[in-house]
Amino acid sequence: MSQIILASGSPRRKELLEQMGLVFEVCPAKGEEVITTTVPSDVVLELSKQKAEEVAGGILSWMENGCKKDLRCPQDVLVIGADTVVAFEGNILGKPKDEADAKHMLSMLSGKLHSVFTGVTFVFIDKSGKTGEYTFYEKTDVTMYEMSEKEIDGYIASGEPMDKAGAYGIQGKGAIYIREIAGDFYNVMGLPIGKLYQELRKLGIDIYLW
Repeated sequence: MSQIILASGSPRRKELLEQMGLVFEVCPAKGEEVITTTVPSDVVLELSKQKAEEVAGGILSWMENGCKKDLRCPQDVLVIGADTVVAFEGNILGKPKDEADAKHMLSMLSGKLHSVFTGVTFVFIDKSGKTGEYTFYEKTDVTMYEMSEKEIDGYIASGEPMDKAGAYGIQGKGAIYIREIAGDFYNVMGLPIGKLYQELRKLGIDIYLW
């Protein structure tokens, strides 16, 4: 028995793994996020690694102290951690703190090009407790149409921006404000599933046989 764990509570990432046809469990990381850099690609690598390692640590503890007693240990476990940020003119935009912060972000992005970075970390655990780790990131450039103040206020009132990096959801109403995308669309949603599959292939792993 093998197992895939998504170390994220993001409904978008859950939907994307389901779109791939994978069977997995969701176990969100709950630890405090700590970053030591302001470089967007490095930030998402750090945060995805923290999430995956936190959840993997809990699984290892369970394997050592619980599952072996009742023979419920999986043969192999793959933990997937991910984190996404929006970067604009050297500033990293995470999820807005409040509506005023969302308005500030959307006003900055209006009519301009920005980049979306998603970091992904795989932590592999075998039945003996041995672990391995692999991390990568994907970047997508997004250009938005100009948004009037009325449009920004109306979009914020919909509630959609409040749990999204950069204060917009490309898979929701926010799509009407997207002029151009250069790169992976799904990366902007929070998980570059094409790159994820290809990186696993490079590691010699068929995710559908895991």
